[in-house]
Amino acid sequence: MVIKCKRKLQLNMKKIPVAIEHTAFYGYVLRYLEAMQVRNYSEQTLRRRESDIRRFVGWCDERSLDRPQDITKPMLEGYQKHLYYYRQSNGEALSSNTRNRYICSIKQFFKWLTQENHLLYNPASELMVPQHTPSLPVVLTQEEITQWIEQVDITTPYGIRDRAILEVLYSTGIRRSELCHLQLQDIALTRLTVFVRKGKGNKDRLLPLGARAVHWLSLYLNQVRAQLLMDLHEQTVFLTDYGEPFTEGRLGDKVKRYLRNSGIDALGSCHLLRHAMATHMLENGADIRYIQAMLGHSDLNTTQIYTQVSIRKLQEVHAATHPAKLENESRADTPST
Repeated sequence: MVIKCKRKLQLNMKKIPVAIEHTAFYGYVLRYLEAMQVRNYSEQTLRRRESDIRRFVGWCDERSLDRPQDITKPMLEGYQKHLYYYRQSNGEALSSNTRNRYICSIKQFFKWLTQENHLLYNPASELMVPQHTPSLPVVLTQEEITQWIEQVDITTPYGIRDRAILEVLYSTGIRRSELCHLQLQDIALTRLTVFVRKGKGNKDRLLPLGARAVHWLSLYLNQVRAQLLMDLHEQTVFLTDYGEPFTEGRLGDKVKRYLRNSGIDALGSCHLLRHAMATHMLENGADIRYIQAMLGHSDLNTTQIYTQVSIRKLQEVHAATHPAKLENESRADTPST
């Protein structure tokens, strides 16, 4: 099985950050990120926090607001309104979760500025963040998951890699970012486990790998990965066609493409497999605390939402115990002779 070489495009596939180095904000941002790093925040959290703050500082720069000391509460409310009306390149608005994350990042930044005496008062202290009302996740059936995964062409090396990716996501329920950062040392095929290092909340967890996921992961590691490898020192498990570790965006696009090709009408990509894993295990009798451990939730209340979408068992109980059964109604409606 041979992978044909592709000419690597000389393009920077990573999102270009908002330039703020010329502003007086920049020094404060560097010190704030350093303080977060000292407090053991994860690299992913640091990247997102920096991106969120850069977005805000870029908005300020367009309005000639150069220093944190220039910012007032009305200005922050103006930024919040800007986020509400902002439209992405596809014409869609930012989700409420995304807008809230941007505002929360700004609130934390100004809280730190005040605590470190860079500001006399915190202009973001009374900034209201709309309360988030969690919605039920979309959960695909086991048949739909099979239909989705079987879209992969397993006759090609790339297909074996992609099948392994989908199987690991569905088997373990790990997040997209966690899969992107998996290292060879984190995989123990003989023990049927995968070790997630510094997941959300900077926490580690050891997860079981199902037999089907182990099968496809073994094929990928033994037959495909070496053909993708460009740097012999690279330890990341899943590599792109160009031998690089997957970025979250590239991985999400790939998984979403298979979902779209399957004909399933559902929004999302990698997280759909996470939702499906949790719900299907609950429906098959798993204790919710085991699901909590697999998902890496610190609060059981976060996991409880899956009990609300685990409908199959409830339907079975309803059909077996509810007195208003169809056969009874049929006898009642049958005219006597």
